Amino acid sequence: TAELLRMMLMVAFLLAYLLGSVPTAYLLVKWTRRIDIRTVGSGNVGATNALRAAGKGIGAAVFIIDVLKGVLAARLLPVWVVGVTDPVLNLSCGLMAILGHNFPCFLRFQGGKGVATTIGVLLGTMPAVAGLIGLVWLAVFAACRYVSIASMVAAVAIPFGQAWAGQGRVEVALGGLLAGLILLRHRANIDRLRRGTEPRALTRPAGRGNS
Repeated sequence: TAELLRMMLMVAFLLAYLLGSVPTAYLLVKWTRRIDIRTVGSGNVGATNALRAAGKGIGAAVFIIDVLKGVLAARLLPVWVVGVTDPVLNLSCGLMAILGHNFPCFLRFQGGKGVATTIGVLLGTMPAVAGLIGLVWLAVFAACRYVSIASMVAAVAIPFGQAWAGQGRVEVALGGLLAGLILLRHRANIDRLRRGTEPRALTRPAGRGNS
């Protein structure tokens, strides 16, 4: 029935949000270095800050797990919970996982920037577009050596990549929301870029405030 379907959709969205809320960077850095990642570097609960706080191994592990959160939420949860797979439903569950990562209920809604989880959502729903966005990121990063600029330009490219792939308006609109969330979470980076204080590449920051 329609009521049962609505209930299953709500459960899928809730589970996707809770999955995204699992604070991978916080947990791994806490377990391995006994450090609260929110107190070092940028204070961001994400892979880049984990790399700076705990090294390449932990940074890579955080990135991979956060990507997998996006894949799981967008690709598998709709099938497991609702019993169907649909591009709009998959993207919607992915969006909820990104919201969970950015605003996790387990860390008083202070989370990461959602880049890795967004990559997972793209891989789980539109691998061809994900590949295109990955090429955009690599090209921009190679040109400027700023992770933040590469991430933001790649985010803006998401809905254009979807349009190029012939996806529908609702899917492109959801892709625009994914891009908007990444831009929103990079406000501090934009401010630092304007002031000329944004660090290049993945250099270790002197104190809080860097990406």
